[in-house]
Amino acid sequence: MAARSFTTRYLLTRTYSSKADKNVAFLGLGNMGGYMAANLVKKGFNVRGYDPSKEALTAAAKDGITGANSIAAAVDGADAVVSILPSNKVVLEAYLGKDGVVAHAPKGTLLIDSSTVDPNVPKEIFPVAIKKGVGFIDAPVSGGVMGAQNATLAFMAGGRKEDFDRSLPMLQAMGAKQFHCGEIGAGQVAKLTNNMLMGITGMATAECMNMGIKMGLDPKVLLDVLNNSSARSWSTEVYCPVPGLVATAPSSRNYDGGFKNELMVKDLELASGMALGIRSPIPLGAVATQLYRIVQSRGYGQKDFSFVFQLLKEEADKK
Repeated sequence: MAARSFTTRYLLTRTYSSKADKNVAFLGLGNMGGYMAANLVKKGFNVRGYDPSKEALTAAAKDGITGANSIAAAVDGADAVVSILPSNKVVLEAYLGKDGVVAHAPKGTLLIDSSTVDPNVPKEIFPVAIKKGVGFIDAPVSGGVMGAQNATLAFMAGGRKEDFDRSLPMLQAMGAKQFHCGEIGAGQVAKLTNNMLMGITGMATAECMNMGIKMGLDPKVLLDVLNNSSARSWSTEVYCPVPGLVATAPSSRNYDGGFKNELMVKDLELASGMALGIRSPIPLGAVATQLYRIVQSRGYGQKDFSFVFQLLKEEADKK
């Protein structure tokens, strides 16, 4: 017997469980989105995905995700739309463009954008979505590729409380923690604040570990000291920038498969712009932004941001 179409499954779901959002359109099937969509499938959601990359669609199909050749096709018959996209421009075009989500999503659909963008982006989308009769929340994530793969992401959401509550079954399928941070755009404020601190602590960890190792300390001993002292942090326990000390950290995988340095630069620039708008001093954030920009200028934008350790090590070796 042939498999039921996405639209047919939508109608059957609506008939027998009008309160359940089971048919999800997923936009953006890259390093993060591919795993997130796969975890929705594992939890029983019917997922139709769209990505401009044919390779991403092929990989997603292996995880039970039905491919679509356009955004309009992806959102046809959907109860909810989840997206994780790379930039302000791409998000705005995906949602507000002529062939975008808002123009084609069925009335009553819930839209969940997990991209990291300027807080003004969801504020621009929200009123248009509401006028069209669809819900919208911004729900960026923290946890990186490992968090996406293991469904341990933290979601920081902004928007109407009723929309956030409705999103919970999907967010819980993809992550371990879900926070309602306030009105639309508040999720982005929380995410950019988090990522600036992550960039600063990552930079500081790399700097201090490089110093201790250069002074002759055994790297394993040094890390053990840090993880059992007041300097302990996520950057020392989970995301150590020194290769070979934490097996699951990107540094132990040639700095591949993590949070790309170019994305860290993007997020720090967004956070810096946000801080400038409210005249909030960010001296450490400014230094971190410049340091990760240097990493990118050296050609390592595709490497995990913890590659900054190698930059500092290289500079120390020159002396």
